[in-house]
Amino acid sequence: MAADGDDGRPAARDDGRTGDRTTTGRQPRLGSRVLLTWLELTVVGITGGLLGATVGGPPGFVVYLTTTLLSVGIVFHNVNELIKGWLRATGADGPPEVTD
Repeated sequence: MAADGDDGRPAARDDGRTGDRTTTGRQPRLGSRVLLTWLELTVVGITGGLLGATVGGPPGFVVYLTTTLLSVGIVFHNVNELIKGWLRATGADGPPEVTD
């Protein structure tokens, strides 16, 4: 296995590739990302629900809103990571540069 270079990136292999998913073209694992998202949402939901029910009243409502915000953040983060993985696997570097 290749060791990390001085700049923090994986060292290049003999064929010039670094060996990570960014250059190997392997598709991201959708199943593991879905499982991770489900697990994170479950933990946040149960924790927020228990805390909100324990506190009750207006602070409980704030906990409810915070739990909802965290849940949306988890979904957005995991969808973003999945999209970045797909873009890396297809070799898309982003939008083309505009030259004047």
